[in-house]
Amino acid sequence: MAQPIPFSRNAGATRARHAKAMLLPIARSIADDLALRVHLALDALRRGVGSKTDAQTLTQIMLLTSFLTESGFGSISDEALGAADRAVSAVLDIGRETGEWRLDDAGFALFALLATNYDRQLHSAPLWAITEASERLDRFVAGVSDQTPVRKRA
Repeated sequence: MAQPIPFSRNAGATRARHAKAMLLPIARSIADDLALRVHLALDALRRGVGSKTDAQTLTQIMLLTSFLTESGFGSISDEALGAADRAVSAVLDIGRETGEWRLDDAGFALFALLATNYDRQLHSAPLWAITEASERLDRFVAGVSDQTPVRKRA
């Protein structure tokens, strides 16, 4: 008869492993996959063959980069974020009106800077920071208060 694999049933050990994992960056393959999606969306919009989904991807990384910067990971100026917001808003407005999803050269330069910063953040920020930024983005998209939830202490 096969012997079961001896895993610790101690809840404290499980919590400790989870807490340790939250302090480490995400796996390199996951970070690379997330970054690649951003670069593909950016390239498609630069070439004028983008879509609404590509514009939404850039909007999401703009927000995630901002949230991670606020948490102390990476740096991006408020002016650059404001200009990027205006650039992606123009892409969305023109795309909805004409069906052409294109990012101009100035917008491309801004989002290339953001994408590079986002790459660095994905490869260096701990999982807890990325998780909090992602949850904050979900709340923003849902139109819920942007207040960070209070963590429960064990």
